[in-house]
Amino acid sequence: MREVRIRDTMSGELRSLDPGREVGIYACGPTVYSRVHIGNARPFVIFSLLARFLKSEGYETRLAINVTDINDKIYAAAAEAGVGSATLAAEMTAAYFEDTGRLGLGRPDAEPLASETIDAIVELIATLVEDGHAYESGGDVYFSVRSFDGYGKLSHRPTEEMEQGEDDSGSLKRDRLDFALWKGRKEGEDSSWDSPWGPGRPGWHIECSAMAEAELGELPFAIHGGGSDLVFPHHENEIAQSEAARGRPLAKIWMHNGMIETDAAKMSKSEGNIFQLSEALDRFGPEAVVSYLISGHYRQPLAFGAEQLNEAVARVDRLRNFLRSRDDTGQDLERADRSGTGADGAGTGLAATSVAAGALSEFRDALADDFNTPRAMSIAFDLVRRANQEEVPGAGAALAEMLELVGLGSLAAAGDDDGPPAEALELLGQREAARAERDFARADRIRDRLDELGWEVRDSADGASLVPRPGR
Repeated sequence: MREVRIRDTMSGELRSLDPGREVGIYACGPTVYSRVHIGNARPFVIFSLLARFLKSEGYETRLAINVTDINDKIYAAAAEAGVGSATLAAEMTAAYFEDTGRLGLGRPDAEPLASETIDAIVELIATLVEDGHAYESGGDVYFSVRSFDGYGKLSHRPTEEMEQGEDDSGSLKRDRLDFALWKGRKEGEDSSWDSPWGPGRPGWHIECSAMAEAELGELPFAIHGGGSDLVFPHHENEIAQSEAARGRPLAKIWMHNGMIETDAAKMSKSEGNIFQLSEALDRFGPEAVVSYLISGHYRQPLAFGAEQLNEAVARVDRLRNFLRSRDDTGQDLERADRSGTGADGAGTGLAATSVAAGALSEFRDALADDFNTPRAMSIAFDLVRRANQEEVPGAGAALAEMLELVGLGSLAAAGDDDGPPAEALELLGQREAARAERDFARADRIRDRLDELGWEVRDSADGASLVPRPGR
């Protein structure tokens, strides 16, 4: 079992996970007021793969990624669409499960919904009220920020910059720093829940505190994660309310992924709305989307656009082609590096000093070092380059295991690939002619026909090509 270290946002230091107890991971999932975009997919992918890696190393791991299905944004979007808020939330939750399911990473161990955690939320709020950390005002309940001495220790913001970003019109809060734990039912809201303070709904922050505790048990759990945009106020408020209520830290390590950065002006109708996860999956395939999302270090921003996704397509095609050219991908590669192998390299299976086993060990070391996926993938491609130049026993098996750890194991699956038929190639030529004539509507119709035939169009600087559609 390797020592796994993660950069803690609160302290700024690398912190080691404790292998002696369950590694509970809670990551904030989407607010389901619309179909999820590719930015929502980044934390889903990062934390799903982190949990997969930890389990492979022998850590007892439990991953919970919530769904926020009660929120102001849902009420607003439902009213605009002319549907019930519960109906919209249920539809978008189902779409979220469908879209993230297509990534091929499996599901988290738990996916709690705020609407199914009301009792625990009300209990947590009641504790805060009883202990003097919260107060009722006009049917609302607010957390008293100045009652908690540690407020601001995650974001390190000065008090004057701690605006909650809430709609305070008509608010009866005592202090501008305070934030809502419970919101009394307002005119036009079509769903509410009973509470000691009257009918209403929970605030966003308290939902996650209650769901995390319900799924991961006694505090503190090992890792709390999410996008860097959640550091303040969401995670700062989670810390305050959970620690004030329980007298213990909420999490040992705070782990935040960087944002997806996009220039919408560079996207034309002909390129499609690839910012939506479902469209990106349709256009580029799940392997390319996963490859793109792990191409940068999780803590850093990630540039987004068709160019970046086409580069990801090229990477997965190179890996797939290499694996299909090997006859050793199905071998059982015993990892001499995984458990108890000494510095002399003694172990079972491939010797630890062999090129393939050494590369696999370095790959795992990269993931153990603050989940450095770009470094890990660089090691994988170094192995491919070397194996293309000289005989490297076990290279296919080592690469297959590497890819399984980062959600790309399907690239090692054997399959028949006789290339696209003449009809598909002819249609591709017609599409390129339509695009040259700027007849994008016709080009899109041809692409749809190719999709019906089971072929995806991949556009790159070298021109368009056809690859089998996922699930074909």
